[in-house]
Amino acid sequence: MKNKIETLQDKIKSAHLGGGQARIDSQHKKGKLTARERIHFLMDEGSFEEIGMLVTHRNTDFGMEKEQYLGDGVITGYGTINGRLTYVFSQDFTVFGGSLSETHAEKICKVMEMAMKNGAPIIGLNDSGGARIQEGVVSLGGYADIFYRNVQASGVIPQLSAIMGPCAGGAVYSPAITDFILMVENTSYMFVTGPNVVKTVTHEEVSSEELGGATTHATKSGVTHFACANELDAISHVKKLLSYVPQNCEELPPSLPYEIADENRPALNEVLPQNVSQPYDVRDIISAVADTDSFLEVHKDYAENMVVGFARLAGRSLGIVANQPAYLAGVLDNHASVKAARFVRFCDSFNIPLLVFEDVPGFLPGTDQEWNGIITNGAKLLYAFSEATVPRITVITRKAYGGAYDVMNSKHIGADMNYAWPTAEIAVMGAKGAAEIIFKREITAAENPQDKWLEKEKMYSEIFANPYRAAERGFVDEVIEPSQTRVKLIKAFKMLENKVVNNPRKKHGNIPL
Repeated sequence: MKNKIETLQDKIKSAHLGGGQARIDSQHKKGKLTARERIHFLMDEGSFEEIGMLVTHRNTDFGMEKEQYLGDGVITGYGTINGRLTYVFSQDFTVFGGSLSETHAEKICKVMEMAMKNGAPIIGLNDSGGARIQEGVVSLGGYADIFYRNVQASGVIPQLSAIMGPCAGGAVYSPAITDFILMVENTSYMFVTGPNVVKTVTHEEVSSEELGGATTHATKSGVTHFACANELDAISHVKKLLSYVPQNCEELPPSLPYEIADENRPALNEVLPQNVSQPYDVRDIISAVADTDSFLEVHKDYAENMVVGFARLAGRSLGIVANQPAYLAGVLDNHASVKAARFVRFCDSFNIPLLVFEDVPGFLPGTDQEWNGIITNGAKLLYAFSEATVPRITVITRKAYGGAYDVMNSKHIGADMNYAWPTAEIAVMGAKGAAEIIFKREITAAENPQDKWLEKEKMYSEIFANPYRAAERGFVDEVIEPSQTRVKLIKAFKMLENKVVNNPRKKHGNIPL
């Protein structure tokens, strides 16, 4: 028995070394952690249980049978994060550059299936050079096996992808299907085709970082939701993100103990500028309404005219969607619509109530928007809100103009409660444009057209640029003092906690993709 135990211990030591000390040292020199170190910092101390440590590849082509590493380039298993069961796979770049083989893929698929069966999140720590070329189509089949399971798990369990190094070619599509992607600045990148192929085909000179680095995908493409300063920062973000979401679609998100105190926020009465055209930062409203320091913004640097993220209200997890008047006046455009729609659908999948702060002057006009599909993209947000069955509340702070009023979780598309501040302006368009259209003949015929225009603009404002017409119709449930917003929301979300919606039976809808 002693000899057999020693043999086992030798194999475990070998597995822990991955591709060997020299490659581990190389990983560290790049400013990167090893696959095992990442798991160590991610999971609760001593909780990780590895599955498939002794797996090796089956390939005998190109002399591959002479080079075997236990684990075959990916560490898989389960443990706890802040006491909650979580499954994880961590690709090991020290073994064949983390490339995906048949057995590598099988290990990932196994823990994905276990996560679905047991209703727990799965986290992928990606650091891979792509498909293992020596295995040809077998490795490509492995990717497809993973993609299929990503789709099966979508909306069933939370799926998070942390990109800790290269993620190229077909490898990018698994993270793209998952719920959230985190990238590390300067050491991780994602692209379908790399700089060399780009240069050959399009003659563009571009670095890996410019083409698919964390900053690029956080600001230009929106592929990544979080660009993190380093790997430990990324791991910290993963843990924080998990704290807002439930284990699976059948459970409610975790809540923290909270005792109701004085929930008035007098500062909110002064948050809006006197000039209705002057911008302000909607995050000031979010911070005042949400529990202290609880707001975790998602997609912070992408489509900045829309703010989305998680927060807590009286200890309960919420998803927040808000127009941002500080950027492009908070208009809806292609990127903002898709950003918000994706977030709304995630929250609805996992029973996270939605809170909307609305201050929107409309959709962004122009050929660029129209030619790039603002009709379809705007409809995605409309669709996402309309199909959401979680508790939904909207607070209109200032402008709510045109079709954008409808899209931003209006009463007409199923919002449960709609509040408006006295500063709210709910109309087809702004008073200036409306007056020009309605009173065009009078303005043109007047001795002083400019004075007449201002007179008619004021008249229109007095009639429509307020929340009271909408309140008379029941489109707004209550006009409230800004300072009372948090009080009202705590009570309303409490009232809605047992909300049930019975939708028409169908396989699934056809969202305008």
